[in-house]
Amino acid sequence: MDPTQITTTTVGPMGNNCYLVSSGGDALLIDAADEAPRLLSTAADAGVRITDVLTTHRHWDHVQALTEVLAATGARHHASVQDAPDLPVHVDASWGHDPDRDAPEDFITSSPSLNSLGMRLILLRGHTAGGLGVILPRDDGPDHLFAGDSLFPGGVGKTESPEDFDMLLTDVSRRCFPLPDETLVHPGHGDGTTIGAERPHLEQWRERGW
Repeated sequence: MDPTQITTTTVGPMGNNCYLVSSGGDALLIDAADEAPRLLSTAADAGVRITDVLTTHRHWDHVQALTEVLAATGARHHASVQDAPDLPVHVDASWGHDPDRDAPEDFITSSPSLNSLGMRLILLRGHTAGGLGVILPRDDGPDHLFAGDSLFPGGVGKTESPEDFDMLLTDVSRRCFPLPDETLVHPGHGDGTTIGAERPHLEQWRERGW
C-alpha cells in the first residue's frame, strides 16, 4: 500500500482546492482556504494530524480558515517571504528569499515522515509577489505539482499588469515546465491537468497576453 496519500477538499464559495499530503500519520495542508471544521475533520477521518500548513499565496480566499486551523493543530505555518506581511497570521518558515533561484528548495517541515517525501518549493511570482508551488516527486508514479493560482488548464493565473503576466509566465516556464510530461498539476481552483498537456501552448499564452 502506498504510504503517501493526497486528499483534495474543495471548499468555500470560490471553489478552492485544499490538498492534504500525508505520510506516516503526519500531514501537510496546502492552503487552509475556508471551512476549517471540514478541513480538520478530513484529517481526522484519514487518521492523520496536520503538522504543517503551507499558504501558496496571500489572497483572501486562500486563507479564511488559516487562523482556526493553526490554532486547532499547532501546525507550523509556511509561506513566501514576499507574501508573508499580508497574511493574517504569523509565518514560522518563509521561503523564496532568492527570487532568481531556479533550483527548487528542499521543503523542510516539522515532520520527519513528510521530509522523507523529498518535497520541494518553487517561487512563482506574478499572480502575487510571492506565489509558491510544491513539487512532490514520486518513484512509483507521476510527480505532483501543487500550483496554487499560478497554473491552470489553459493558462497561467490572473495578473494585474503586462509586467506581472510576463513574470508569471517566465517563472512557470522556468520552474514548472522542466518537469516530466506526466506530472500531475493540482491548481488552486477547478480541475487538474498535466505538464505535458499544457507545455505546447506556452507561446500561445504569451502571444495572447493572459
